Amino acid sequence: MDTMNDIQSSQIQELRWYVVSTKANHEKHAERNIAYSGIECYLPLLKERRIVRNQIITAVSPLFPGYMFVRIDLAQHYRTVNYARGVRKIVGFGSRPMEVDSAMIDSIRSKVTSSETDILQRPERLGHGQRVHIQGGPLSGLEAVFVGGMPGRQRAMVLLHTLALQARVVIEVEKLVPYVAA
Repeated sequence: MDTMNDIQSSQIQELRWYVVSTKANHEKHAERNIAYSGIECYLPLLKERRIVRNQIITAVSPLFPGYMFVRIDLAQHYRTVNYARGVRKIVGFGSRPMEVDSAMIDSIRSKVTSSETDILQRPERLGHGQRVHIQGGPLSGLEAVFVGGMPGRQRAMVLLHTLALQARVVIEVEKLVPYVAA
């Protein structure tokens, strides 16, 4: 009996989180194809209000457009994930895929499931290259650099410095406040 538990615990220890780059607007398609193979996927979604044809609608879109997370044993599932329909590649440095800390995934999960979307308000104007703090949402408390606004002025692109890598993230503009040195 102990050997069976040892095998199961070693299998669980080999499962790690990785970031998957998807083809444009194919995040849900890629998630469905990978999940069909029995692999744990996580695609954090964001509910937001948009103006479409002079009407305000509520839309659900990926929190990280073009990306999702998978929990896999790299040796066993690399090809299944990397060649799934809708997937561009597993994100990494050079030829080695980059692991994501499970605490970060848990943090995003806890904040995404508990957050509500408020009516978007036009914030004060931010400039390209300006340092900002993120208030609210799954990335709350992190510091980033403002890159630019997105169509509709409801979302913005920021450069996030975390985990020894830089990532461009699209976030609601209302959650960005200018950085003030202490």
